[in-house]
Amino acid sequence: MRIEIPEAKKLVYEMTIAIRWGDMDAMGHLNNASYFRFLETARIDWFHALGTLPRPEGEGMVIVNAFCNFYRQLEYPGDVLIKMYVSDPGRTTFESWATMARADEPEVICAAGGATTIWVDVAKQKALPLPDWLREIVS
Repeated sequence: MRIEIPEAKKLVYEMTIAIRWGDMDAMGHLNNASYFRFLETARIDWFHALGTLPRPEGEGMVIVNAFCNFYRQLEYPGDVLIKMYVSDPGRTTFESWATMARADEPEVICAAGGATTIWVDVAKQKALPLPDWLREIVS
């Protein structure tokens, strides 16, 4: 099942990650698990830029699902340009999306993924309403 990234979305963050030799698999391309690691790295880097790192106490963002569609192989050497988007804010959640392309071919999307992101009280493991400052960013 392929989940498509919506047209209506807001760009919130970009970063570049170098493909390491160890990220490759036996077929000579980026291992599938590495795509998810790159998505996670971009998401956490964005959280860090917002000043809201995941931590075991207090409030913060966690994901409740994740997916990735693979369109073209990524291979070493190279850098991956990841663009993060958001859409569909709800009371406690929003959708986060990302595209991955080689930095030297940014118009060619090699993979795209996303996650449903939820704001929680970490200790209580309960969903909380999105804070106003975050709702403004993801709206």
